[in-house]
Amino acid sequence: MPFVNIKTPEGALSRAQKEEIAHRTTDMLVEYFSEDARAHTMVLIEEVKDGGYARADEVFTIPDAYRAGE
Repeated sequence: MPFVNIKTPEGALSRAQKEEIAHRTTDMLVEYFSEDARAHTMVLIEEVKDGGYARADEVFTIPDAYRAGE
């Protein structure tokens, strides 16, 4: 069973964008594993709370301009 875990800042993607990512990711994996993999492919999109991720010493928050408008 192919499994993909995508982490994104909370509020950065709309529901429609998450659905598109899930569909396109599944389609890509089907190209590699065959159509039989479609029913068993799991795409998990996890939203990380603002300030809940960092690189080196810098804690990130998402600018309002990048927030999805649902």
